[in-house]
Amino acid sequence: MTNTTYQQDNFAVPLPIAQAARTTAQTFANQQPTPEKAEQVRLNTLAVWVVNEYLQMMEIATNLTASDSWNPVMRLFADVADLDMPTVGRLECRPVGIFEHTCSVPPETWEERVGYVVVQIDESLQEAKLLGFVPSVAAEELPLSQLQPPEAFIEHLGQLRQSPASTLVNLSQWFAGIFESGWQTIEALWNSQEPGLAYAFRSPETFEQQTSNQLDAVTRRAKLLDLGIQIADQPLMLIVEISPQADQKTSIRLQLHPTGNQIYLPLGAQLTVLDDSGAVFLEAQARSADNYIQLQLRGDTGEAFGVRVALNDSSITEQFVI
Repeated sequence: MTNTTYQQDNFAVPLPIAQAARTTAQTFANQQPTPEKAEQVRLNTLAVWVVNEYLQMMEIATNLTASDSWNPVMRLFADVADLDMPTVGRLECRPVGIFEHTCSVPPETWEERVGYVVVQIDESLQEAKLLGFVPSVAAEELPLSQLQPPEAFIEHLGQLRQSPASTLVNLSQWFAGIFESGWQTIEALWNSQEPGLAYAFRSPETFEQQTSNQLDAVTRRAKLLDLGIQIADQPLMLIVEISPQADQKTSIRLQLHPTGNQIYLPLGAQLTVLDDSGAVFLEAQARSADNYIQLQLRGDTGEAFGVRVALNDSSITEQFVI
């Protein structure tokens, strides 16, 4: 065991725990019904915060507030320490103490995770160490000797960002308030980005004028799509707006927007609708001064289609079913 600890120390990444992290962790802990649950939530929160800070330093996009670990209901009823990563998925960040040789991984976290990072937190809650990661687990106890170094973790994320797994998005469920991971309100994404993000959405020209009855029926969600170095790690935002029609069809409006301090879309950015065979059905391309581009279509329940966002040699495709 001495040798195992030595090897972990060789590649562990030491990271300070900010006062803001401790304050947030204590706030979340105070909401729990028992001291045991409070301690679980406190350590989970610190682990997620530390990994989030580390990924921010590595210029890898995250969305902390979209994570289940930042959801008060999920914190109360599940042992979750996930971190949402736009276009990649959810990363589980599990805490361990300084004298532990295994890490607890609850069964509720065995699915819908792109990897598991283990974070060692000292007793003073002042410092943490990123011990390593594994891409998957199948048992409740993970021996720390099985961890791969943080460098391999970054390579793993890079591969996922280049070939993100596509989750089928069921638009009919959106009308019932059920949304897939990564799809949020536009306001929530405003809060996670730089102030300049709001520019494009505060223009009255962004969405066409609608009656109050139409607005009541409209469901709208957005997702950040990271095309990497093509746009200097500033993701694009895909907005999907759906509304039921009198003829039982669903009206769908797609918009692509810049984020951060970018006013205009990158020249040549493409928004494409693909039919169920993968053939191009609709397509729009950004010109030199477009602050958004959009496409509109209608479809029947059960009809499938894809939406591809591309720039130069990079592209991301989201799959939908009405």
